[in-house]
Amino acid sequence: MIYEIRHKTTFQYEDFVSVSHHVLHLTPREHALQRRLDSELRVEPTPAVSAGGADYFGNPVRHLTVQEPHERLVVDARARVEVQAPPDVPDVAISEPWEKVRDELAENIAVCEFAFDSPYSIGNEDVLRYARESFAPGCPILAGAKDLTSRIFRDFEYRGGVSDVATPVRDVFAMRQGVCQDFAHLELACLRSLGLAARYVSGYLLTRPPEGKEKLIGSDASHAWLSVWAGNSVGWVDLDPTNDMIPGVEHVTVAWGRDYGDVSPINGFIVGGGAHQVVVSVDVTPVN
Repeated sequence: MIYEIRHKTTFQYEDFVSVSHHVLHLTPREHALQRRLDSELRVEPTPAVSAGGADYFGNPVRHLTVQEPHERLVVDARARVEVQAPPDVPDVAISEPWEKVRDELAENIAVCEFAFDSPYSIGNEDVLRYARESFAPGCPILAGAKDLTSRIFRDFEYRGGVSDVATPVRDVFAMRQGVCQDFAHLELACLRSLGLAARYVSGYLLTRPPEGKEKLIGSDASHAWLSVWAGNSVGWVDLDPTNDMIPGVEHVTVAWGRDYGDVSPINGFIVGGGAHQVVVSVDVTPVN
């Protein structure tokens, strides 16, 4: 499947910003099942500095500096990507026991760094107890991970406005409410509390309008899910607790890291500006 993606962010400030620096994770990354065919970034006002590269995790990243005074900043990122359907996931009942996968992490430095708490995903005893309900001794790792994903989907209500990206996992767990990044951070904390490796994935999900209705322009949104390391013979397996599914051809990956803080779409700092408003518009359009 080929998609055209547009992610437009508009910052409106109440006063002039004299200078601003930004780090962008808006270009979809390439991996075994995803190929970037084209990408473009338009910024107004025109940055004095615009440098691209890759971050620590291999994600495409761009650094911007806007030096002219401005009351409005527009970041318009566009891309065309091709996504292939993932191969059949191995039978969860015969995947390796989770304890075996955990114990082998020490032999894989590139993976074991995802087995520890990170700033936006910190577990506690409640989270550990919740995770253990899905991971009995000897449980196949994918069976446990899929069960945990389904339980989060059933036990937690998707509800916007009750949290933000900095809401601690303990608060999400207590409220039993949140949005996609909250559920991703929660499942990361659960898996890591057991000593397993899991990483945060940011991207987009193709949404479909109600039957008989046209899709509204800008009605899509950024999405978040996670990957669990299922052992050397399987590798990383994606899980989407918001939708209780294994991501497929309708999920577009932008970046991955330890948590949202590593891959936020636009980060940085400004000098001046006062209060500001942010308007985000996302479109994911199938080409074929």
